[in-house]
Amino acid sequence: MNILVIGSGGREHAIVRKLKESPKTGRLWCAPGNGGIAAEAECVAIKATDIDGMVAFAKEHKPDLVMVAPD
Repeated sequence: MNILVIGSGGREHAIVRKLKESPKTGRLWCAPGNGGIAAEAECVAIKATDIDGMVAFAKEHKPDLVMVAPD
């Protein structure tokens, strides 16, 4: 399962870390992510508030799940 996590804080880092542990996780992206997240997922330079950019990314890469952080 390919997953996109939206956000760049500590919660998102924790989410990415746990998702990475699952054998069901394929590609894992985080937009925009941060330096710590970059060690565990592919960071995408799209601001969390850039709806058009997120939609374009999702259409191109077709993630199976999009996880939007609580903030």
